[in-house]
Formats: sequence, structure tokens, C-alpha cells
Amino acid sequence: MDFELYRGELAAYCYRMLGSFHEAEDLVQETMLRAWNARDRYDPARASLRTWLYRIATNVCLTALEGRSRRPLPSGLGAPSTDPHAALTPAVEIPWLQPFPDARFDLGMRADLRLALVAATQALPPRQRAVLVLREVLEFSAAEVAEQLGTTVAAVNSALQRARAALDDVGDATEIAEPDDPGARAAIQRYIQAFEAADVPGLVRLLADDAVLEMPPVPLWYLGSRDYGLFMRRVFDTRGTGWSVRQLSANGQPAFAAYAPDPAGRLRLHTLQVLTVRQGRIARNVVFADPAVFEAFELPEHIS
Repeated sequence: MDFELYRGELAAYCYRMLGSFHEAEDLVQETMLRAWNARDRYDPARASLRTWLYRIATNVCLTALEGRSRRPLPSGLGAPSTDPHAALTPAVEIPWLQPFPDARFDLGMRADLRLALVAATQALPPRQRAVLVLREVLEFSAAEVAEQLGTTVAAVNSALQRARAALDDVGDATEIAEPDDPGARAAIQRYIQAFEAADVPGLVRLLADDAVLEMPPVPLWYLGSRDYGLFMRRVFDTRGTGWSVRQLSANGQPAFAAYAPDPAGRLRLHTLQVLTVRQGRIARNVVFADPAVFEAFELPEHIS
């Protein structure tokens, strides 16, 4: 039995459940260990190897989620700030949602890994979360999910209905451009050019009117192109010009690592920024400054 064939998709599943890439990696490893120890009890007549592994992974995730609070983004915790000079005090006590490093696994389509969707899913009770992902994303049958969760088909269908209703306001994923969409690529290239040039008016022209800027682990966030631009002016006034970026992908979305000039004249890793493009405009930018996120994306601390 080759469990490794399923490591990537199990990592994505555990990430959707936990909202943390590092925890997902640990839980996949625990799943593999449990499967290996129980391999003599696996019955292919009852379930496929994939279904069996997901049952183990689901139990591992549900155990890990016992007594846990959800992993939010700042926009899920309160009203936006209107002060571009507000103190950027990290709330280290909050277990923030982390991004998923696409380059680490070959998963194909990643529309269901969108940050906004994963954040909304985090608000569901753990078993509803599992039902939603197993049924809607991974397309297991209701009977298979009932077997994985040790419950009934009726209970699975009821949980799925409640989960769908709770996510009604997340928005239509089809409105969000894929990273390889020509319009999205053009918008991202223009945004990066303006960012590297510290051109705040140029950045603002590329934003949706209701653009969101948020920066976990700092709990405040900004709504609207005006406040977004005022905050970016503060960033460039504080950190100077001469930034450089490296493009990548996170959660099936365009992203880049931003490097700021340091006093020694080098370019030092500052943030990982995950962008949402909608109708040719930047609709959201989630800016991560957590060293654990940098580690997950294997980002160098300095570039030339």
C-alpha cells in the first residue's frame, strides 16, 4: 500500500480543517503512522485505500480540534480601522489563519483553498466542517462520509445543509480570477510594478473600491481603496523605497514575497502578500508577517 500517493491531498484536507499548514503537516504524518500501524486490518472490500485514509485523517483532525478556537483573519473579528497611523501591535494570543504554500504539493485545482473560503469554513463546528469538505470538495458520497464520521446518512445531509447555509455570504468563487487568467496576470504585474516603485496613486488605481487590506498577526484591517492607499503611504514613508518582490502562489491565488531595503543595503524579507483579483482589480490583500509562514513557503531571508 502506497500511502505517499495521498500525502498532498491529505495535507490540503487537514489544512482546510485546521487552518494551519504546519499543523496539517503534523496531522498528515500522524495519519500515515496510524495507517501503517493498522495496515493489517485494512479491508479493501469495505472501502478504497483513499476512503480509509480519509477516515483516519478525519478522526485525527477532529481530535486535534477538540477545545480549539477557530483560526480567523482580522476582517472576521471586528470593524475596519480608519486610522492609517494606528499602532501595529501583533495579537500573538490569537491563532491566526495561515496561507497554504501551493508549490509544496501538486494538487491541481485550488479554488476550494481560497483564503476567504477557508476562513469562513473555520467558523463552522468541526464536524460540519468535515462534512462540507468531504462532500463538497472531495466529493465523497453521503454514505462514505457517514462511515468516515461514524454517523448516519441523514445526519450527514443535515450537517451539509447547515454548513452550506452558513457559507452563503462568502461570495461566488467564479468571480475570482485564477492566477493564470490573462486579466489577473496583467493586474498583478501592474500592482507589482507600482509596489516596487512605491507608487501609491498607481496602487490605488488598481484597487476595487471596496478593497480589503489585512495583516495578521496585527488585528486591525482597512476597507476601501482610500484607506488602503493611506496605509501604503505610511509603509513607504516608514520603510523607504527600493523594494523588490518574488512572485509565487498561495491558496490557488497570486501572491508575492516583499523584500524591503535594510540599513545594511540588503533586501530583507518583510511580508508574504496573498492577493485576490476580481474583475481585473485587486479586491483583497492579506499580508502575512509571521516567520512560521515564511518557513512554510521556504522563503530566503535576503535577496540580492
